[in-house]
Amino acid sequence: MTSLPSKRLVVVGAVVGLHVVAVWALQTGLLRRAAELIIPVQVMADLIELPQPQVAPPPPAPQPKPTPTPAPTPRPRPVATPQPQPVLTPEPSPTAPVVAPAPPAPPQPVVAAAPPAPAAPPAPPAPPAVVLPSSNADYLNNPPPPYPPLSRRLGEQGKVVVRVLIKADGTAAEATVVSSSGYERLDEAARQTVLRWRYVPGKRAGVAEAMWFNVPIQFVLQ
Repeated sequence: MTSLPSKRLVVVGAVVGLHVVAVWALQTGLLRRAAELIIPVQVMADLIELPQPQVAPPPPAPQPKPTPTPAPTPRPRPVATPQPQPVLTPEPSPTAPVVAPAPPAPPQPVVAAAPPAPAAPPAPPAPPAVVLPSSNADYLNNPPPPYPPLSRRLGEQGKVVVRVLIKADGTAAEATVVSSSGYERLDEAARQTVLRWRYVPGKRAGVAEAMWFNVPIQFVLQ
């Protein structure tokens, strides 16, 4: 039997021999020739043409329908007009009975005309015109109300509305405060002032009479 070291020597010698052969082949150009023998294969691809979609032909244009020819209207046939025949009136027989005339119709009753409708009642008279009293006439010479000194010092001011009963002679009979200024001194000064004033009396249908009248009084510090 061959020993183990001799096998190793054989393997090593084979490997070295292969390397020597490879180096020799590279030097002599054998590998280059083998590479030159490889011929490239030209790949040719056939172009596949896609089928074109088929276009349907346009439908034929509709043919105009022939207009029916109206049938000729038959002419009316002439109709023979019958000729009028003479009418024979029979002569009255001498022995025919005499017909008495009909009695006259009775007279129609006379219908009395309906009585006329009653006249509408007259409209009520318009209410008499009312003229309210006034305190603004120039000839009255009504003085303005006096400003209370304490109210002036305290800075009190406001508007007072006084309701006055004005008699037919233009004088004030009584007065009452209907809208206060918020200060009693101003309210009382306004009430006393309107009681001393003169007025144009109110009138109803042109006649003077006693009426109530609202008089505004304004207190303003200047």
